[in-house]
Amino acid sequence: MSENNYAEQVFHIVGMDCASCATTLEKGVGRLDNINLATINFSTEILRVEGDVNPEDIVSRVRELGYDVAEPAENKQQLIGNRQQATGFLPFMWRRMDTRLALLGAVLVLPGLIFNEFLPMLGWESPILDATSVAAMVVAGWPIALSAWRAVKINHEININVLMTIAAIGAVVIGAYTEAGLVMVLFALGEALEGFTGAKARESIRSLMAVAPNEATVLRACMDCVGHLGQDGYTSGPCPFCGLEEHRVSVENLLVGETIVVKPGERIAMDGRILSGASSINQAPITGESKLVEKRAGDGVFASSINGEGALEIEITHLAADNTISRLIQMVAEAQERRAPTERFVDQFAKYYTPAIVVLAILVAAVPPLFFGQPFWNTAVGQGWLYRALALLVVACPCALVISTPVSIISAISNGARNGVLFKGGAYLEALSRVKAMAFDKTGTLTEGRPSVTRYQSINCEGGDSCEPCNDLLALTSAVERRSAHPLAEAVVNESKQRGVNGRYPAADHVQTMTGSGVTGQVNGRAILIGSHSYFDQHVPHADHCSVVADADANGFTTMLVQDGNDYAGYIAVADTIRESSQTAVSDLKALGIEPLVMLTGDNQATADNIAIAVGVTDVRANCLPEDKVTAVSQLRQKHEHVAMIGDGINDAPALATANVGIAIGNTAQAMETADIVLMGDDLRQLPFAVKLSRAAMRTIRANVAMSIGIKLAFLALVLTGLGSMWLAVLADVGVSLLVTVNGMRLRKRPSPIWH
Repeated sequence: MSENNYAEQVFHIVGMDCASCATTLEKGVGRLDNINLATINFSTEILRVEGDVNPEDIVSRVRELGYDVAEPAENKQQLIGNRQQATGFLPFMWRRMDTRLALLGAVLVLPGLIFNEFLPMLGWESPILDATSVAAMVVAGWPIALSAWRAVKINHEININVLMTIAAIGAVVIGAYTEAGLVMVLFALGEALEGFTGAKARESIRSLMAVAPNEATVLRACMDCVGHLGQDGYTSGPCPFCGLEEHRVSVENLLVGETIVVKPGERIAMDGRILSGASSINQAPITGESKLVEKRAGDGVFASSINGEGALEIEITHLAADNTISRLIQMVAEAQERRAPTERFVDQFAKYYTPAIVVLAILVAAVPPLFFGQPFWNTAVGQGWLYRALALLVVACPCALVISTPVSIISAISNGARNGVLFKGGAYLEALSRVKAMAFDKTGTLTEGRPSVTRYQSINCEGGDSCEPCNDLLALTSAVERRSAHPLAEAVVNESKQRGVNGRYPAADHVQTMTGSGVTGQVNGRAILIGSHSYFDQHVPHADHCSVVADADANGFTTMLVQDGNDYAGYIAVADTIRESSQTAVSDLKALGIEPLVMLTGDNQATADNIAIAVGVTDVRANCLPEDKVTAVSQLRQKHEHVAMIGDGINDAPALATANVGIAIGNTAQAMETADIVLMGDDLRQLPFAVKLSRAAMRTIRANVAMSIGIKLAFLALVLTGLGSMWLAVLADVGVSLLVTVNGMRLRKRPSPIWH
């Protein structure tokens, strides 16, 4: 196998309790022969290996390091969802031998803790208390010491387990038996607690997985029908008499093109297109939208959406592994493996920090006795410098620091995914928090991206809103446009449906397209022509509306003029409409201090200015070709450094790639693949929510790092001045680890979007 042609192997690791475990595994597997790259992420428990190496050798090395590999997953969704449930702390502790030993150690150390540490004034000293404390150290510390030995033997490294093992053995040597037991028990329980809270954080991904049904009702032919065998020569196969019947099957067995039946209130199992029926659909699991969306025959639907009041028959358009919810889950899982710069810095810091602490501990133990005549061996707590050095090893464990960043990032990414905002990695979460300026594509981003009727007027208009002659003009035009597939025709038909006049006239006959000019047809024997303003200028007198239509054209509307027989009948103006959420989103972004907000569009200046005024954008770049948008984003980066570009993810790819953060709106395959962040719904209010979430995540990470380092420094000072004990130091470490974990996990629900 060539050096640059390694196949990737993926393994689900079992038994990791902290980010340090991931580092040990990554380094240990990476030391195998012919390994090109080995990476593991504690948040996802996924090990990825590139190299010409037998998978059995990888599994063997993982087990040699004290961990295990889950059974191979049949697909990525199973790999993501196949996690042990963290139902409660005690059940979690009872699953593995090492955590059971930690619980047993906690029981054994209790007598020494009570009578030697809490109630020494009773004078109940006994060799039995010392023996139970040492037994607690051995029982709870055996897995830790074994892991330390493996780290030294296989990885040639000094990790957290090595520090704790040295400290515990040193405590026994100087006669601090209860402290030795407490150090190991508290550390083992702390590691288990980290593993438990990490598992709780991962449940956010499983909650996404849970919304996708495992079964569906499919319409299939009755096979080998016993009731009709032998009738009219029927012997086997699909029954020609029964027709299609409902069958309950696993979603993995469904095929593209098959029809599923979804009852009212049921979750839709597959992406598809409605064949029959109409209903209100809750798409919140995919888009984060709180409002129901009306769907009818011909409309697309997403797997995991919740059907409303109507029964639906849906044609399947994607296999289970390729549908929207599956891609979303996969991307959320992969996002956690793209580390933020802050996370990479913390990992690198911990890599050099631990060996440096061992050197510092040696100096603390040796320098004061050798050069200043201080006691080395004094067994009184905090007096001998050997004890202080051992306590320093305990204080210095970087558990809280290492866990502070990944738990915050996984919680924030999961929060975003549940609310329709897909971050493709911690790096983009961090980058968005720094954004100072934003550029928006107009069509499909600030606007809906599809035309709709904005005004229409009959030559016989009676005044007021939607008078009878005007509605008749709309109905007549709709009768012709029903036979056309043009986007403008769709806008007219949709407007006539909303006005309730769509069925006033039958669909036109003899419909013909006049290339570049319009369309003609016969409606109840009347010749109807719908054409452009330029065509009517040349062929049909329309003086009464000429100036009005010209003014509409100048303001960016597309106008269609109508001729009934030989007479001019009126006009219909169509335009791309502004998203309902655009104005709110722009206002919220300004309140967050993000300015300038720039609109980039290929439309003319007049059209662009009208849209900009309506949504509140003050900086407009009109007549932009794709390369002009790239230039505009580059100029913004030069001036403001951190810039985001928001587009529909289809024709804005170059500009999205040029920005620090590319953000796509819409859940199309192109959008999900193109951008760094995807707003899965059609609600631009998700954008300020994403900014708030990214900033909250970075504030939380900074607070966690500050707490981790600050409390460490405080206890370091106590230890060096002889005021701190080893077991209080490890208790503080466990407490800080729990504190930063809980603080990071708050991001699973806060901030919450304004539309909830």
